[in-house]
Amino acid sequence: MKRFLISISLILVIFSCCNCNTPTNPQADTAKEAQMRAMGLVDIHDLDSTIAVDLIYAKPYNFMGKVLYHNVNKAFMLPEAAEKLVKANKLLKSIRPDLNLIVYDAARPISIQQEMWESVEGTDKEDFVANPARGGGNHNFGNAVDVTIIDCTGHPIPMGAEYDCFADQSRVNIEQQLLDEGIITKRELENRLLLRKVMTESGFLAIDEEWWHFDNRPTKYARENFKKID
Repeated sequence: MKRFLISISLILVIFSCCNCNTPTNPQADTAKEAQMRAMGLVDIHDLDSTIAVDLIYAKPYNFMGKVLYHNVNKAFMLPEAAEKLVKANKLLKSIRPDLNLIVYDAARPISIQQEMWESVEGTDKEDFVANPARGGGNHNFGNAVDVTIIDCTGHPIPMGAEYDCFADQSRVNIEQQLLDEGIITKRELENRLLLRKVMTESGFLAIDEEWWHFDNRPTKYARENFKKID
């Protein structure tokens, strides 16, 4: 009987330790995230926790060279955009079970958009950044997502241009020219086509300038029907 009680006690101790090491609550929303949630936007991990998230502007390693998102750590977007992204990830896995989507940017406050615009205004990079004075871009409504594909080790597969490379090799509408000139490889083009296939077949719209950017709905529709994120 004594040996039995000791065994039970050991089991309870082990169970208690395991519970202590297992997080029970998700990270609480910041004030800005709570504001976006109150606007009706959703955190993609609330729908599918297998979609990887690595917000580039929450780190200093971006085209601005500094942290822009001091209070945004989650990928928020419109519910319909989130549902499409979940669908896209499932489609990708049905084609290549070893691959997964990763989100680099989603909902973006208009104040951050202003900072970005000021850094490119008057340069040949203007068409890569939406001018907030014209009503804002789709990111400012939670109506767009920047996304790529990672392999089973968590590394991005090659696309011929890094994320936020504001140069011709990032453009979608001249990919055949880029291939013919040896700027991107056949494999890189095939990877772009795979990303576009799963995203567009799930309802997203591609744009000419950036292989990584996908809109949920056209910009004009967003400006007329969705709320801008302050």
